[in-house]
Amino acid sequence: MIVKLYNGNPNVRDVRHIADILKNGGVAILPTDTLYCFACSMEHKKAAEAIAQLKGFKLKQAKYSMLCASLSQASEYVRAMDKDTFALLKQCLPGPYTFIMEASGSTPRNYQNANKTIGIRVPENDIARAIIEEVGTPLICTSVRPLGEEDEPENYCDPELIHDRFGTRVDVVVDGGIADPDPSTVIDCSNGIVLVRLGKGAFEIEN
Repeated sequence: MIVKLYNGNPNVRDVRHIADILKNGGVAILPTDTLYCFACSMEHKKAAEAIAQLKGFKLKQAKYSMLCASLSQASEYVRAMDKDTFALLKQCLPGPYTFIMEASGSTPRNYQNANKTIGIRVPENDIARAIIEEVGTPLICTSVRPLGEEDEPENYCDPELIHDRFGTRVDVVVDGGIADPDPSTVIDCSNGIVLVRLGKGAFEIEN
């Protein structure tokens, strides 16, 4: 199933329908401000396992991010930040960044990395944020590009092509238009501030 939504004015009824799918343990493909992503409720381990299979790895090997509607929501799932880190996140989010943070006790162990960290995303995309808000909790996500594949970027940016490939293996594909081919910029804030990957988001942040 594919559902067309418009960034800036997503249809409320469709948003609720997609949120219900996720709350009931379904897997969705959602637009963000970078690549499309697989997403599921953080409360459904089987859905996260299904995403791991789609990506080509085991759940314990997965490096998921937590897709949040706001920095306020994200802060519930990470340990207290120092002033500089909070200022950086506040300046960058919503935006095309993944921040690796120390996970708090509210983050299920299944989604924490081996060093007890979790990637945090607050995308600058009204569709994704509206769905997350309707679900009521963050979503677990990872990009739609399978592990080890180096296909043309448009294969992971065009929702029609994504639906052709994965439509029968997920519960819903949300068509939010052609995505940006650049991935998010990844910054590790678990021990200082370290650039892990330069993507769409600028790293030299003005103070």
